[in-house]
Amino acid sequence: MRGQIFDPAARTRARLRTLESRAKDRAEAEAVAVGVAETVGLAGARGAAFEGPASPGRPYRRQAGLDWLARKGRITDAQKRAGERYGALYRRAAREGAIRSTLDVRPGGGGPAGPGAREEVLLMAAEGSAQATARLAAMRARLWDQADLVSACDLVCGRELTPREAVASEREVGRIEALLGVALDVLAGEGRDRS
Repeated sequence: MRGQIFDPAARTRARLRTLESRAKDRAEAEAVAVGVAETVGLAGARGAAFEGPASPGRPYRRQAGLDWLARKGRITDAQKRAGERYGALYRRAAREGAIRSTLDVRPGGGGPAGPGAREEVLLMAAEGSAQATARLAAMRARLWDQADLVSACDLVCGRELTPREAVASEREVGRIEALLGVALDVLAGEGRDRS
């Protein structure tokens, strides 16, 4: 071995450092796995539903309320589609009140896209939110503005909570599922009325 010095003690130290590093990495990976399992367990106890990892090392995927209900066979495909429409409008309308950053807007319209391009994008976004708010109000009117039906849709479709996450007691889970079923039947009928 030309240019290398054979030092058994140095070689042993390097090997021990490598083994120590691997042991630390393994211990850290085990601690992370325990932490993830604990977090998933606690969220599950609060009513969240998770889809387990497809293979080791893959992340857990939280299930939205509608997905969980559909997977359990508690709502039909038509009800799920109606709930997804309601949820998309709910989330889009909820963004309307959010204060948006204006750091990218340049007074006077300077920028690569030309004068007024950024302002036009902001106006289009505001228009889309306003349309979503109006369509959401129409869907709520279709539910006769009944507070319980609207609340069930807001929680499960809009905020994407499972029924167990949405209410405080087990007794209320059945009630919110029943209310949601009625609301989604009414909203699913909306699509058939237009055809």
